[in-house]
Parts: sequence; structure tokens; C-alpha cells
Amino acid sequence: MKQLLSLGMIGATLIAGSASAEVRDIRIGVDVPYEPMEFRTPDGELTGFDIELGNAMCAEIGIQCEWVVQGWDGIIPGLQARKYDAIMSSMTINEQRREQVLFSDPYITPPSAWFAPADVEIGTPSDVTLEGLTLGVQRGTLQDNYVTDMYGDVADVNRYATADDMVLDMDSGRLDAAFLDFPIGKSTLLESEAGDYKVVGKKITEPKEYFGEGFGLAFRQRDKELAAAFNEALATLQADGTYDEIHARYFGED
Repeated sequence: MKQLLSLGMIGATLIAGSASAEVRDIRIGVDVPYEPMEFRTPDGELTGFDIELGNAMCAEIGIQCEWVVQGWDGIIPGLQARKYDAIMSSMTINEQRREQVLFSDPYITPPSAWFAPADVEIGTPSDVTLEGLTLGVQRGTLQDNYVTDMYGDVADVNRYATADDMVLDMDSGRLDAAFLDFPIGKSTLLESEAGDYKVVGKKITEPKEYFGEGFGLAFRQRDKELAAAFNEALATLQADGTYDEIHARYFGED
């Protein structure tokens, strides 16, 4: 009862940093497609792990969520410009972003991995030089930063606005390998009907300066009560089994 009461009070009085007693809709910025985290169904409906978990947290708080689609390159500027009140779009928590936004607690911590066509033998990045290879990353992501710093001098790095654009180039043979969050690579490449792909080497979670602490919601720095409301809602959903049910729908038992 105490937890529900505190969530209700926060939802009623502190939405988007407001002191108003009126409950207001919360706008959440999201970049699509990034399956299985956020994508559209064939009929155009937004869905995915982030979308479903975000809606469940809003319901727990007692507020309405409105999802605002925003390209990744402008997703933090859009938050700062008040186009929406939060970001929930597979955003990795790291120190560089903490200078710009306030993060929630992590809600999932996926590894990154290298993906390549099944018939391409490139070994693992730790065992071979990548000189002359063409590597794909999504522009502005932690994977972009990591590959640019580690391999930018020995390989060609192609940057894409979306993971789907990268997959198109993989399918057409214009990329030797792609570096992605593992769940996204699994969904878009390993489970793809267009091509036959494999994971190259081990899943990667280090160093933390690149791979951070997991995915979190991002808020404007002033909106501490709003972030606290989402943290409390997340903890409740994890405790009552709702989080596990949503997780299983998108990732199975992994």
C-alpha cells in the first residue's frame, strides 16, 4: 500500500517536473526499428520489449504513455528540447551520457557481439587483424564508438542510421561483419530468413567505458522525482513477475 500510494502521488504531482495536481500524459522518445527492443508490427503498431515494459511501468505509476518516434542522432537533443519527457530506446548508461541526462536504474543489460555471414571466416576480433574488412555499426551508438576506436585505423567502418539499413548491406554482401547489441543481432540476423549468419567470437561487455551499465530510461536532469517513480515501478514489476513475463516474450529463457 505504501508503495502504491507513493507512486500515485508522484504520478499525480510530479509528472515531467510539474507541480500541478493534474495527471498528464508522459511522452517517451523511441528510435525504431531496433527489433526486438522497439519496432512496428505489419499493421504499424509500435511494440517490442522497451515498448511493452515502458507501458507496464506507466500503468504501475498510474499515468498514460505516448510514444514519440525520433531518430537516434537527435534523441537526446529532442529530450532537451522538450519534445518528450523521457527516452526509452535501448540507451546504454555511461558517464558521457550522464553529463547530459539523468538515468533510471538499468532495466536490462545485454552484451554486444560480432555477426558475420556463416560462410565467412574472419576468426574473432581478438585473434585476427581486421585490416581491409568492412564493418557495420549503427551511427552514434556505443558499438560505433568501440569499433571506431579499436578498429577504425585498420578497417573500413560503415555507419548506418538504423539496424535494418545495416542488415540490408549484410544481406547484399557489402559488409564483412556487423557489431550489434546481441538481442538485436539475434533477431535481425541469426533469425533472418534472408541470409545465414553466425556470431563471431565471444559476447562482449567490457570495457565499461564503452559498454556501460545496461540500458536505462533517460530524463532531463531536473526530473528526479519522475525518474524515481519509474525506478519504483520497475522494482515492483520485477518483484511481482511482470518483468519476467515480458522478458520471456521477447528473449525466451536466455
